[in-house]
Amino acid sequence: MPEHDHPGVAGWLDGVNLSALAAREGTPLYVYSAPMIRRRIRSLRSALDGLDAGIRYAVKANGNIAVLQLLAAEGAGADIVSGGEMHRALRAGIPARDIVFSGVGKSDAEIDAALAAGIARFNVESVAELDAIQRTAAGRGVVATASIRINPDVDARTHAKISTGKAENKFGVSIDEARRCFSTGPQWPNVRLDGLHMHIGSQLLSLEPVRQALARIAALWRELEASGHPIACIDVGGGLGVRYREGERAPAADDYVAVIRDALGDFSGRILLEPGRWLMAEAGLLLTRVILEKRGTARRFLVVDAAMNDLLRPSLYDAWHDIVRVGDDGTREKVTYDVVGPVCETGDTFAVGRELPRCVAGDLVAILAAGAYGASMASTYNSRPLPAEVLVDDGRYAVVRRRQAFEEMIAGEQPASDWRDA
Repeated sequence: MPEHDHPGVAGWLDGVNLSALAAREGTPLYVYSAPMIRRRIRSLRSALDGLDAGIRYAVKANGNIAVLQLLAAEGAGADIVSGGEMHRALRAGIPARDIVFSGVGKSDAEIDAALAAGIARFNVESVAELDAIQRTAAGRGVVATASIRINPDVDARTHAKISTGKAENKFGVSIDEARRCFSTGPQWPNVRLDGLHMHIGSQLLSLEPVRQALARIAALWRELEASGHPIACIDVGGGLGVRYREGERAPAADDYVAVIRDALGDFSGRILLEPGRWLMAEAGLLLTRVILEKRGTARRFLVVDAAMNDLLRPSLYDAWHDIVRVGDDGTREKVTYDVVGPVCETGDTFAVGRELPRCVAGDLVAILAAGAYGASMASTYNSRPLPAEVLVDDGRYAVVRRRQAFEEMIAGEQPASDWRDA
């Protein structure tokens, strides 16, 4: 968390005392820095100066409505992958004209709702989806605007579970299939197919895969225009990586945009970008309280009150997050811990063999870079209510999601008393 006070040393974030915050609001607790989010998006906007470009924040990274409102105030639109994310974006005040709908499995109901709302564009991932949009748009008597998502078969050099641009991944279509879609476009009279889209993966720490993918997209754009198929929009996706551990270096906005300028500098249409993780991850942390220390025969465990249901990334991706003891003054001895949660799964592990200052029950620990794919992937597994989320800004904070109560968690459940015939 290099852009503001390090919570392990100072115990503060943007003028807010983290220990006092945790005492008041409880743990586990997600904390987001409004100033850092603003700095990130403004640096990207500044880098894009002179280009006809729009930022479409990837809502899946963190869909909290207060976060979306903050980003909307900074001029961002939304990249959505579900009807629920569309409703979140609209509720936050993002205009439908600034929303693009991605994802491989849009239902007819979602397509219909998006057309009714008037979203700007669909990022289409298959011929079957084009058929579905045509059918639904014709039923409404409207024309939908769409881009074809290209799978450029580029290795993003990231974790296999977040790689999306190789031939074996489920996303997008091959360049050959994209050519066929444009050449047979008249069979979808209610779909204006005038855009290209790509997204090769997430947590990209090297820009070389982006450069390769953009070169292939640019070549296809020129080929299509030469064949009489004008391209009005190129969506370059997102996936920029962030610093999860000391020593990692995330791509800077200027360097990323320089790669886009190099490939698409002479493109006369609209360029869209879909940052998510890059805007949010380092702006957030997860506060958790130490429950106890447990010494096994071979390992020393630090059991905290956060669990895999609160932050799934370490269990799902073997992802690394730096972990610090809040307010550490450097006087405690170092101890090697496995940092684990209370969920009844061996996979409920945040770190293995991690050196930390010695911790005791009641100490406050911060799991860093948790602002993206943290709360948005949380669940109520083990009947654990969802954690609270707060936004901090210049010495003050606001609860932007209250801690879920048990009754709220089970609100949709009921006894099997209303039996019906199917």
